[in-house]
Amino acid sequence: MNTNTIAFVGLCSEYCQTLENVSQMTSNELVQSLVRLLPRLYIAATDLKNDSIDPNDGYINAVLDEEYYDSIRRSIEGVLGGDDTYLEVFEEDMKYSDTPIGASISESLADIFQPLYNFLAMIDNAPDEIVDAAVGAIHYDFEAYWGQTLCNVMRPLHHLAVSSGNDDEAI
Repeated sequence: MNTNTIAFVGLCSEYCQTLENVSQMTSNELVQSLVRLLPRLYIAATDLKNDSIDPNDGYINAVLDEEYYDSIRRSIEGVLGGDDTYLEVFEEDMKYSDTPIGASISESLADIFQPLYNFLAMIDNAPDEIVDAAVGAIHYDFEAYWGQTLCNVMRPLHHLAVSSGNDDEAI
């Protein structure tokens, strides 16, 4: 494993542990943790680019079941309370709609948690060729899906981080 991969794995682990322990955090602690962690995770994911790895060669087994995904999502939702919902502007359907589209911070964070959790499970004690294939697959998934989700959820998290003393403001 190269240093970029090691850094990425460490950040994936930190992210997953943070969400698995969210019920022990206050809303402010969670938000502050995420606004520090998510940008680093984004940068580390972009650094995974490796032209020698074909993303089509890799596949990440889905080990996270729906029940655990939902428990993570519900825990985040419980901690954030009314601050969990925000208006999404980067939704594909938004350009065809006159109505704002609501989104959920908890669902977005759980949607990022899912591929990272599966990735960590896949590479645990795996041989180098499996790790390389999984890195290619997670990078492809980052570009195709969860990277945009990460960027989208940063906006409401940033808002919560800088307006933490004013609960009446809309996101």
